[in-house]
Amino acid sequence: MMHEKEVTRPMIYMAGPLFNEAERSYNVYLKHLLEEFCDVYLPQEDGLLITDLISSGMSAEQASSAVFKNDINAIHRSDLLVILLDGRAIDEGAAVELGYAYCLGKVCVSLQTDFRRLAPFGNNPMITGAVSHSFTRVEDLIGWVKERAQTNFVARTRQSQYR
Repeated sequence: MMHEKEVTRPMIYMAGPLFNEAERSYNVYLKHLLEEFCDVYLPQEDGLLITDLISSGMSAEQASSAVFKNDINAIHRSDLLVILLDGRAIDEGAAVELGYAYCLGKVCVSLQTDFRRLAPFGNNPMITGAVSHSFTRVEDLIGWVKERAQTNFVARTRQSQYR
């Protein structure tokens, strides 16, 4: 009897702001588009929310630690990090997630449909330096992910990243 190799879908970690209804709705919209090709970890849905933990009786310090550890574990399990850069300034938490994923050797890409930049020369070099591909249109990001997910982009990108 022949055993088929188990095919696993790449896992995307979505890093971005999630502090108002518009941001959370946009995040869910993008997650649904990406889920056609990959599994997606979206902290607002798949992680812990500090407000919920504090409301349940956890101290702010304990809640903060739990959120941090949970999201760090999810980054470890991911193959790709997509950071959402829309807004006048980049979300602080997303910037930390990007740096952590980059240091782990994860593939990191950005989506910035907003033309505003805090600096006149563009984004902070510590952000742009960690990102291998930048997209300004949702369709381009989705197309890139689709193309690479179908050809196991994760393994290829990681191998070529260090040559």
